[in-house]
Amino acid sequence: MNQDYVYTSETPVGNLPNLYILADGMGGHNAGDYASRYTVEVIVASVRNSSGQSPVSILRSAIQEANQAVMEKAQTDIDLEGMGTTVVVATQSGQELCVANVGDSRLYLAGSTFRQITKDHSYVQEMVRRGEISKEAARTHPDRNIITRAVGGGRAIEVDFFEVGLAEGDQILMCSDGLTDMLEDEEIFEIIKENQDVQEAMDELVEAANDYGGNDNITIILTEPFSSGEVKIC
Repeated sequence: MNQDYVYTSETPVGNLPNLYILADGMGGHNAGDYASRYTVEVIVASVRNSSGQSPVSILRSAIQEANQAVMEKAQTDIDLEGMGTTVVVATQSGQELCVANVGDSRLYLAGSTFRQITKDHSYVQEMVRRGEISKEAARTHPDRNIITRAVGGGRAIEVDFFEVGLAEGDQILMCSDGLTDMLEDEEIFEIIKENQDVQEAMDELVEAANDYGGNDNITIILTEPFSSGEVKIC
């Protein structure tokens, strides 16, 4: 079962000039699949209907609305009880990228260097930040899939926001942990650098993650902000 769900629009959605969303659901039966899809649908509808002008305020309200909607839906169906989802959202205006995230789905900026913009809300990454374990140990830790924040995980949801400057040649990668649990950041960056074609880069990323075990759904959005090419999803 694929519990990942994506949405992309290169044209305006409400007052945002574009919108990119990736969610990775969790829960038994169909709950994870439902949570990710429903969350994305609520966020898109909220953004479309928002009268706000600030990307941060628009996205914060949309994610909070999705959180409330997922919690309420989970109370109506025993098969959906306990469901939740990660979400990472981005919108670009000129040379500025606004990013929001909850959970451990990630957004990276690939340019002259490769850096993770979002911060994972997970048990092991909090241990890494406190210096209790190394980044290398976190990759194989038995509790690495425990996330500490999720849409649907509680009435008060805290959303992290990041504002990033973009330059010519930059690429934006959004992905679920099906990719990052299998590949080191250095390996991901090397594959992106070696493939000038965006679709070929994504195909090779998925193939490499599967070669390492492919233990989870692998979902990728890869875009070149200043290219005339389309956003690619894999």
